[in-house]
Amino acid sequence: AAALGSVVSAFRSVCGEDGVSLGEAVREQHGKDESVHRCRPPDVVVFPRCVEEVSALAKICHHHNLPIIPFGTGTGLEGGVGALKGGVCFSLRNMDQVLDLHPDDFDVTVEPGVTRKALNSYLRDTGLWFPVDPGADASLCGMAATSASGTNAVRYGTMRENVMNLEVVLADGTVIHTAGKGRRSRKTSAGYNLTNLFVGSEGTLGIITKTTLHLYGIPEAVVSAVCSFPSVQSAVDSTVQILQAGVPIARIEFLDDVMIDACNRFSSLSYPVTPALFLEFHGSERSLEEQVNTTVEITQSNDGSDFQWAQDAETRNRLWKARHDVWYACLALRPGCKAYATDVCVPLSRLPQIIVETKEDLIESRLTGPIAGHVGDGNFHCIMLVDPNDSEELHRVHLFTQRLARRALAMDGTCTGEHGIGLGKRALLCEEMGAMAMQVMQKLKNTLDPKNLMNPGKVLQPTEL
Repeated sequence: AAALGSVVSAFRSVCGEDGVSLGEAVREQHGKDESVHRCRPPDVVVFPRCVEEVSALAKICHHHNLPIIPFGTGTGLEGGVGALKGGVCFSLRNMDQVLDLHPDDFDVTVEPGVTRKALNSYLRDTGLWFPVDPGADASLCGMAATSASGTNAVRYGTMRENVMNLEVVLADGTVIHTAGKGRRSRKTSAGYNLTNLFVGSEGTLGIITKTTLHLYGIPEAVVSAVCSFPSVQSAVDSTVQILQAGVPIARIEFLDDVMIDACNRFSSLSYPVTPALFLEFHGSERSLEEQVNTTVEITQSNDGSDFQWAQDAETRNRLWKARHDVWYACLALRPGCKAYATDVCVPLSRLPQIIVETKEDLIESRLTGPIAGHVGDGNFHCIMLVDPNDSEELHRVHLFTQRLARRALAMDGTCTGEHGIGLGKRALLCEEMGAMAMQVMQKLKNTLDPKNLMNPGKVLQPTEL
């Protein structure tokens, strides 16, 4: 704390009186995300306005050995922003400029304060959009930092496929551009892939201060549908067959019976309480007809019910709002409880087995956990409802989530498809990657951040330096 007192004035000289906060409420707000991990407030929060200020602040922290925790919108789900060792939270919300839009090249560069919805609002008259959609209105640089994705990934990919370049401030204040300054070619085979080293690094290697993103043309026509199925197996079989048939489906979301029931109650809908697929098709009017006909044939052959169609924007938005509101729909099942979202991903063919086994495990464990998944990617979430004051139930949830992740690993999958490692999955990462790969990661961390100041205690298991 003594060291902190002497640096606060240095911080203020960089980003002004308003740019530094020691207030308890502000620190608490920056010490937690939307996960169940408890709040770990930083000692001070700084609000830089440009990359030069981020660099100057990082140099001060580096000189005084103060941990640095980058903060975007706080919508993460794995405890990635907690200040485990105190230190300085870099809240990047004041850096909110859309910088270089090149409509003819389908790319744009944004600062960390720009969220997904803000970018799409900015783009609305250009005929372009950025499709990666984790549900939350998250910071785009934060989405890059966690390698986020969401309902559209089956068609448009995740952040890994859509980030073309990053500006990053390293622990000692050095500024680098991962693909070279200003570079934005559609492809490159030049040198090591530094961009994707930082995508998914969760603030442990540097602070992302700009990201250059790949944009897409807004589709001429969009149509959505809901289809109910007698079993998990038939819904997932349909998904695999739709993808095998080469249908360029934009979204294909699975909701189990428990989740459909929660959505019906919360969003005043009346879907049959059985496993269901929410689907969306993008394209020209003619191509949609073909996509839809193929999909209808496949779902009917798997005993799917008649489709409920949503063609006009209002009905479509209502359908997808219900899907995006599953978090709140689940919370409403048990008022007063907290939700804990798990996130595993397996090869497509293993999806029916892991979902069925997970549902059996939930019943045996006496837990409420509706399931929703981006089944086109083999990725699903089980949203656990837990009483934060019931230590025995918390323990059962912890054991269940460990079993679920290990089940995914046993099926050649991953312990996290899109939420990241953060605090809760560090041990599972070691099981997934193996000792030698973990050593390589640790060496990279030690090279870029030898003092272990960048978001310490996340992703990698703590090592004594």
